[in-house]
Amino acid sequence: MSTPVSVPPTDHRQPAGDNGFRPGLLSRLGAEAFGTLFLVVAGLGVPLFTLPQSNPLPGALAGGLAVTAAMLAFGYISGGHFNPAITLGNLVAGRIGIAAAAAYIGAQLVGAAAGALALFGILRAVPSIPDARTAFDTVTAGFGEHSVIQTSMAGVLLAEVLGAALLVAVFLGMTARRNTNAAAAPFAVGLAFAVLLQLGQALGNAPFNPARATASALFSSSWALEQLWLFWVAPVVGAGIAGLVFRGFADARGRTAALDADHSDDEAGAGSDLADDFDDDVDEKSAAGSMTAAPATAAAPDAGDEARDFFDAPRTKQP
Repeated sequence: MSTPVSVPPTDHRQPAGDNGFRPGLLSRLGAEAFGTLFLVVAGLGVPLFTLPQSNPLPGALAGGLAVTAAMLAFGYISGGHFNPAITLGNLVAGRIGIAAAAAYIGAQLVGAAAGALALFGILRAVPSIPDARTAFDTVTAGFGEHSVIQTSMAGVLLAEVLGAALLVAVFLGMTARRNTNAAAAPFAVGLAFAVLLQLGQALGNAPFNPARATASALFSSSWALEQLWLFWVAPVVGAGIAGLVFRGFADARGRTAALDADHSDDEAGAGSDLADDFDDDVDEKSAAGSMTAAPATAAAPDAGDEARDFFDAPRTKQP
């Protein structure tokens, strides 16, 4: 079946949709930009108007629920990253190419900036808020004197590394092909993000999302841009750690499968009665086992975004 846009498949599954259409790069970038805009509007807008210092729970819940809603709505198009840290984790894990990852991050930054600009315009229209930039300071990531509890740079750095690593690990684990609970990925990622935001708000509005940190810094006081480097470096490190761990798991699984195959070949060539009985058993089970063996033999290595393939799983047609 031909497709309108050439996107290399990553496994044996057929393209999504009744007509086999696979979203092109522009469609995926649009989904990433719009999803990130939604995350910023909800994740920054709710705390802006609910005083997060006195009541941080609504802001954390809004951020987590926005992630879940965005993944459910747009994940089937782009894979549902909406976060440069998650995109970098997928890159390190070998699930997305360098060019596509760079384009994703660019789209995420555009969407985040657009969302923050919309919020800034709303703040300017509120008569009781004389300085919109000062209001943005209350939700902008910072450390030291700009942290709610005066957390040092080292403390915020460690929290961002740890939080980004955990968030990326949840995303990679939930969207893995072998995960039987993969349909719950949006809920797992959203809950994990909400829990981390609850921690991050107390330490220094740590967003665990460089795009969101950049968007809020653009419309805050000058100190926000001076401290922005930390909220890029730390999530990148955390995402790299999680991506390397999952890539190591994949390599180890591949080596184990190869060793098992060699071991089976040796047993088959031994000519023993036990080997003959084993071969008969394999013949009887070959039809049932073909469905589980197909992904390992048909998968193309690192051809695309595995997370997008999960959301692009084919729907069963009704007669």
